[in-house]
Amino acid sequence: MKYMLLIYADEKELPFDDGVRQACYAESAVYAQNLDKAGKFVAASPLQSVSTATSVRPVDGKRIVTDGPFAETREQLGGYFIIEATDLDEAVEIAKKVPGGAFGTVEIRPLVEVEGVPVAT
Repeated sequence: MKYMLLIYADEKELPFDDGVRQACYAESAVYAQNLDKAGKFVAASPLQSVSTATSVRPVDGKRIVTDGPFAETREQLGGYFIIEATDLDEAVEIAKKVPGGAFGTVEIRPLVEVEGVPVAT
């Protein structure tokens, strides 16, 4: 089963300068490579700052575009991993080792695989 590991942190509270950020990215790349070797990796990426977000939402039957994230929260979505795991227990063990999780929360969500949706190769 595929799981998405959503990495949340409070951008304002992150102890990130460029050196710490680049070290986290490098550590995440190594972790992704190790997951790939184990047949558990599907995809991963950090996200740009929430200040770059644009949201599209329905209002009175129309789609309205606004700057910023969908919701004001203490923690913002900063990146993700998509993994292949046999069950939730294995997904939890993988999530515990996500480098970005050292700075916030890693939410684990099983993916719904919809027939007819192309699969990335």
